[in-house]
Amino acid sequence: MNPIGTLGFGIAAAAYGGLTVLLLVSWQGRREGGRLIIATAATTLWSVGLLAEAANLGVPALVVTVLEALRCATWLAVLVALARSVAPAALLQLTRVAIIGFPAAALSLLLLAAVGVATDLDDALLVRGGLVGALLCLVLLEQLYRNATGEGRTAVAPFVLAVGGLFAYDLFLFSQAELLSGFSTAAWDARGYVNALFVPFLALAARRNPHWSLDVFVSRQAAFFTTTLLATGAYLALMAVGGYAVRALGGSWGGAAQIVFVVGAAAVLLTLLMSATLHRHTRVFLSKHFFRNKYDYRLEWRQFVRTIAAAEGSRALDAAAGAAAQIFGSPRAILLATPFSGGSLAPAARWPRDSSEPPQVRLTTQDPLFSFLESTRWIVDLREYRRDPEIYQHTPLPGWLQETRDWRLVSPVLEGDRVKGVLLLAEPPPPFSLSYEDRDLLEIVGRHIATLLSQAEASARLLEARQFDAYNRLTSFMMHDLKNAAAQLSLVVRNADRHRNNPEFIDDSIRTIAGSAERITRLIEQLRSGAERGTPRSLPLRPLVEAAVHRCSLHSPSPELGELADGLLVQADPERLGTIVDHVIRNAQESTDQSGRVSVSLHLQSGRAVIVVSDDGVGMDADFVRSRLFRPFDSTKGTKGMGIGAYQVREYVRELGGDVEVNSAVGRGTWFAIFLPLESTAESRAAVAVQA
Repeated sequence: MNPIGTLGFGIAAAAYGGLTVLLLVSWQGRREGGRLIIATAATTLWSVGLLAEAANLGVPALVVTVLEALRCATWLAVLVALARSVAPAALLQLTRVAIIGFPAAALSLLLLAAVGVATDLDDALLVRGGLVGALLCLVLLEQLYRNATGEGRTAVAPFVLAVGGLFAYDLFLFSQAELLSGFSTAAWDARGYVNALFVPFLALAARRNPHWSLDVFVSRQAAFFTTTLLATGAYLALMAVGGYAVRALGGSWGGAAQIVFVVGAAAVLLTLLMSATLHRHTRVFLSKHFFRNKYDYRLEWRQFVRTIAAAEGSRALDAAAGAAAQIFGSPRAILLATPFSGGSLAPAARWPRDSSEPPQVRLTTQDPLFSFLESTRWIVDLREYRRDPEIYQHTPLPGWLQETRDWRLVSPVLEGDRVKGVLLLAEPPPPFSLSYEDRDLLEIVGRHIATLLSQAEASARLLEARQFDAYNRLTSFMMHDLKNAAAQLSLVVRNADRHRNNPEFIDDSIRTIAGSAERITRLIEQLRSGAERGTPRSLPLRPLVEAAVHRCSLHSPSPELGELADGLLVQADPERLGTIVDHVIRNAQESTDQSGRVSVSLHLQSGRAVIVVSDDGVGMDADFVRSRLFRPFDSTKGTKGMGIGAYQVREYVRELGGDVEVNSAVGRGTWFAIFLPLESTAESRAAVAVQA
């Protein structure tokens, strides 16, 4: 009896038998999976036969040859099926001949021996048939792997490694037997161990290739303990080799050195086996690379996004918190975030929406927990924290988290590497154990929530900026009108000494003061109500233009009235439209010498009313008109101007449905036209007909 060979082939028989049962249970009817099951079953039978031979149970040599042929033929059949689309036709044909010829020859010799016909071909068939079979297997594996794509190579790599390892060893074994005219006992006995070594890789190959229809499942616990056992065995073997080397090379100190080496190596092994960190890392590695995912990430992500998309804008954060909680079955969630105005992290969203929380549920950026989340970006499992705080560096928890056990998970909401918020999830229904997949998914969800927080913050800032912009725009326009009213009053004061005895001046002054007072009062009311626009009404343009010319006549040069068409009505606020006509006339006066000329006219053009103010003043170049005239807060008057008059004119005219046109040349004056749509009334239509 050969104990080394017996043990090795016994391990191989158990390993391949277990793999065959596992594949049979997982098989879903595809041919590729069926061929693999036949190959593992044939290898199991081969292992049992060689086990019986090593145990001296009287197994004939020809039976071993037949088992070798069956094992080789079944694996060749698997490879032919996998490589038929990439391997040369001649190679495939030769392999099919070997698949049939090797077992047929072995069975023929066995039948001849059974009927009493003795031959001496059994050893030659075993060695040379094994050599041919091993070579064909390795060549087919090379074709399969070389012609696979990037993802295909990843999937088929464990299979190539396993089957390649089996037949590379066979090639070495049979080549040695051919050269030495006999098998090495040590090499033959090692076959069982070598074959058993590649069983995990075959299981992984079946797991990575779902098109074989082998839905392989091995519990994580079984895989963990099997991996630990194999790693421990490998370590012990290396330790034995190292001890032997130390003894052989240590001379007179060899015995003592060997003892010290073995004791030290054993201490290292015990330390590794007792390491909780190593256990966790091993479990995560096995789960990531050997098992199906706990979640269907595509479905989870679609459901998460749909839940958020179905929520109204103001409830998107609540929906996001609820969607995250529903992934894990958590009954409650709170999202803590910093208000964009600053301060501590306070509840920004909750799920369910009608839930409430104590007012102390908040987190400052100085809290140790926040600092821990920001430095490590870990998800804190509060149950694990209470069991072993050392995992989380004994980080102190806020008082409100210590006082209650309602919460289970504290997850940082990350924007890049910055903690944007903190998501709290209540205890999910048992059994719940936080795995690496839960952590990965919660991190992904948290990053999406961080994006929503940034969007909400940007929207709030934009709304605030728009409110300030509207207020600033309103006050700027009003300040411009106040400046004009103040200018009228100042003009009255400047002319008072010279014209105080003129009754007409007194009357004009009273009217100017009354108009300015009325305008200032109206502006104050608008500022109180926040209203920028007056109420539009039907407005005849000729009286409005005449009144504007009269108001501006106190300035020099006094504006002249040109053609004034009658019956032109528009829908506008009289105060605002009168103000912009005043502004255009005063601008013309300010750009013209006292000896110059300013003319104002009103006429009909292409169905629209046109107010034209022209002057022969300094004028403007085309670039200024195009790029600066209507730009707000861009003034050529220094500190005397606000730079919004022309902008105010154009904006209000466009608001009425009209437009402005400006033609100007330096040293030749300016032509400023205001086009306004006419009100659709019988009077306006009659005026249009008369003008036509």
